[in-house]
Amino acid sequence: MKVDKDFKSREHQVFSKYLKEKDLKLTAQRELILDTFLRHHGHISAEELFQKSREKQEHVGFATVYRTLKHLTQCGLARELDFGDGRIQYEPELGHQHHDHMICTKCGTYIEFLNPQIEELQEQVSRGHGFKITSHRMQLYGLCRKCQKGKK
Repeated sequence: MKVDKDFKSREHQVFSKYLKEKDLKLTAQRELILDTFLRHHGHISAEELFQKSREKQEHVGFATVYRTLKHLTQCGLARELDFGDGRIQYEPELGHQHHDHMICTKCGTYIEFLNPQIEELQEQVSRGHGFKITSHRMQLYGLCRKCQKGKK
């Protein structure tokens, strides 16, 4: 997934505005972490983002990466995911199509999917209860094909 310049600038604008509202500065380290996060393909943990960021700038600290990820999540640029393996993963949120996950409890493989029928059913159920969904995440846990066949 290549990040085009308009998309990147929107993300930078959102982050800059958020930081300004929180009376925080867009430091070179925060910008590097944001850029590294945007360029990564797929899910990434704080530890992985820390390593990738340090490859570009030695003075990036783990605490800075962790706090920046929290800011990215709070301003809607990142989505936090817990696949049950003890590590929180992050994925881009703004401008990305909603999807859900199936996670293998044996090998940790995950499958992203979108099912319009499930989405519509969730809307119907929420309307029936007078509830307005503002966001949701669905994670299904089980065994992938390979683990079911005993290949992993």
